[in-house]
Amino acid sequence: MFDAHAITISPVAMLALNASLLAFIGWALWRAEQRLTPASEWLLLALMGVFAVSGRVLLDPIPNVQPVTVIVILTGVHFGASRSIALAASIALVSNMILGHGLWTFYQALGWSAAGIFGAMISSRIYSEGSLNITRLAMASALAAFAFDWIVSISVLHTLSPELLPVYIISGIPFDLLHAAGNVAFVAWLAMPITDLMTRHSQTPSRTALRELAS
Repeated sequence: MFDAHAITISPVAMLALNASLLAFIGWALWRAEQRLTPASEWLLLALMGVFAVSGRVLLDPIPNVQPVTVIVILTGVHFGASRSIALAASIALVSNMILGHGLWTFYQALGWSAAGIFGAMISSRIYSEGSLNITRLAMASALAAFAFDWIVSISVLHTLSPELLPVYIISGIPFDLLHAAGNVAFVAWLAMPITDLMTRHSQTPSRTALRELAS
């Protein structure tokens, strides 16, 4: 009996395969969204969650590069803080059930929730009068990358002394830069189509986000 599936491919080929799978998943979810009625925001957020989890798992070979941060920020912009927090925590938990769950999941959920709240706070600057400001979103996503990584770095205090935290953060700057660069790339790739989907299900994103922050 031959093991026809025992095929070894290079890391580059594996990455290309994973990127192709992510594109296929994104296309399938986009097709699924076409069947949703307008204002089906929770169903849309579920689709966004599936794509974010898939992206994080499939792009795991590239350190700190994943679409989660950008998706969560856009969720904060269009749907407000509370929904972005729910999505952020769900993505962290579900993806870590595959990649590895532990104490760090809490800090990742906290970091992505902070990114979503940030998106809600600056929603009127990112999206106004039916127009998405790509430059501002890219800058916000790059800043959020550093903030997320530094929040997650706090988890090392459970095993290291506080005076080592600055050293740990400094040593992680190359990975922070990868995260920031990845976020900018995802903004260029995903921001417009995701915004088109989200505005279909949230007619007044900026008002929703600001109303939640004020309540």
